[in-house]
Amino acid sequence: MAGIVSYGAYIPIHRLPRELMAKAWGTRSSGGERSVSNYDEDSLTMAVEAAFDCLHGHDKKKIGGLFFASTTSPYKEKQSAVLAARTVDLGQEIVTADFAGTLRAGTTALGAALDTVLAGRQDNILVTASDVRLGYPNSDAEQAFGDAAASLMIGNSPVIAEIEARLSLADEITDVWRTDEDTFVRSWEDRWVIGHGYTKNIQDAVNTLLQRAKLKAADFAKVIFSAPDARSYQALGQSLGFTAAQLQDPLLSTVGSTGTAHPLLLLVAALETAEPGDRLLLAGYGDGCDAFILRVTPEIEKVKGKKGVKGHLASKRPLATYEKYLAYRRMLSWPEREPLRLFPAATAMWRDRPSVLSLHGSRCRKCGTISFPIQRVCYECQSVDDYEEAPLAGKLGKLFTYCLDNLAGGLEPPTVQSIVDMDGGGRIYCLMTDNDPNQVKVEMPLEMTFRRLYEGAGFHNYFWKCRPVR
Repeated sequence: MAGIVSYGAYIPIHRLPRELMAKAWGTRSSGGERSVSNYDEDSLTMAVEAAFDCLHGHDKKKIGGLFFASTTSPYKEKQSAVLAARTVDLGQEIVTADFAGTLRAGTTALGAALDTVLAGRQDNILVTASDVRLGYPNSDAEQAFGDAAASLMIGNSPVIAEIEARLSLADEITDVWRTDEDTFVRSWEDRWVIGHGYTKNIQDAVNTLLQRAKLKAADFAKVIFSAPDARSYQALGQSLGFTAAQLQDPLLSTVGSTGTAHPLLLLVAALETAEPGDRLLLAGYGDGCDAFILRVTPEIEKVKGKKGVKGHLASKRPLATYEKYLAYRRMLSWPEREPLRLFPAATAMWRDRPSVLSLHGSRCRKCGTISFPIQRVCYECQSVDDYEEAPLAGKLGKLFTYCLDNLAGGLEPPTVQSIVDMDGGGRIYCLMTDNDPNQVKVEMPLEMTFRRLYEGAGFHNYFWKCRPVR
C-alpha cells in the first residue's frame, strides 16, 4: 500500500486586503484578502518551510528523495530541489527533480513520487510545491493570486491516505502562459480558459477515473480541485454531481489561488479534518489534468505537531498599503543605503554549505560546547578539530540582545540585528524578519527561518534569519 505518509504547509504571515488593491486603482474588490510572501521570501524558501512542517516527527535519514514543483523557481538553470534537500538536511544519496512549466506540476510531482515508491527505488519521497506568481497590476489575477507552499511525503508505511487510483490527461491549449521574457502571467479570454481548459479537462479526467474505479460522486467525503475563482470552482463541482458540502474550501478569500501549490494545499487542509475511511478526490489542472482517488486510514489520527493550513491561517499580519506589496515584489524601487555590498564567491558558499544552508554548528566532543558557524577550535576548552556537526534548524531560541539599525538598507527599516541563544546551546548572529520592531524585546522566543538575503555575483544568496514564533 502506497500513499501519503505525512503532510505540511506554509502560508506567509502577511495578508493584503483586496479592498486596498481595488482602492489603489479605483476598481472593484473581489473581497477577502490574499497571502503575500515577504520581500525576503521566494518559492524556494516557502517550499523549505512546508517541507520542514511535513518532516516534523519523521527520520530524515529515511527520506530517499525530494521533488520540487513551481512555475516561479528562483533559477532557470540550476536544480532547486537539490538546494531544498540540502537545506532541510537530507542525505546525499537521494533522487531529486524539479517540476515546472505547468500549474499541475505539483500533482505531476505527486504522481512521479508515487511511481518511484511503487517501483521500489526509494521508500519515501518528499514532494513540495510552491509559487509566487505575479498578475499584471490592476488585473483580476493580481487580486486572485496568493503565495503559499505545500508538502507531502509519499511512502509505503505508515500511510495516512492510500492512493487507490489515478489518471492523467494531457491537453494542448493556450490558456495561461508566461515566456522567459514575461514577468506577469498572461491568459486568454476568461470564458475560453474556464470552459475549454479548466472545466473540460477536470470533467473528462474525473468522469473517466470514477467510471474506471466504479465509484460515484456520493462516495466521496471531500473533493479537491485547483480553483481559479470561486464561481468556476463551485460550477465545476456541481456539474460533476458533488454537493457544496463535499467541496473543500478553496481558500480563495483567505489565501488566494496559489499556482502549483494550490491543489496540494487544499489536500493538506482536507487531511487536517479527515476521518478514517473518508474517500478524497484530488484533481490538478494545467495543460491537462492529474486526478487521484485517496482513502484515509486510521493512521491519520496519529498525526501531531503540524502547523499545516490551520496554524498558518491563524497567524497573520495585514499589510498596511498596496504600495508595500508592490515593493515586496520589486515593482517599486528604493534607495540602497548600504555603503558597501559584499558579494560572496561560489566557492565560499560551497565550502560553508553545512552552516549556511543546513544551519549546522559544531559540538565539541570534549566539553559539549556548541559553536556557530562550525569552528575548528572550541572557544571554551580550545580543543582542535575534535567536534561533530550539530543541527540547529527546527530548534527554538531566545533573543539575547539586539540592535535596531536605521542606517542599513532594506524594505523594512529598522533592520533588527539579532543575537539568538538556541535551546540546547549555540549562539547565532542573524537578522530578524516577520517582526514588529516595537514588539522586539530581550528573551522573546524565536524560531529560525530560511530566507533570501540578496542577489549578488549573479546568484541568490540565502541564509537563516530569526522570527517571532508563529
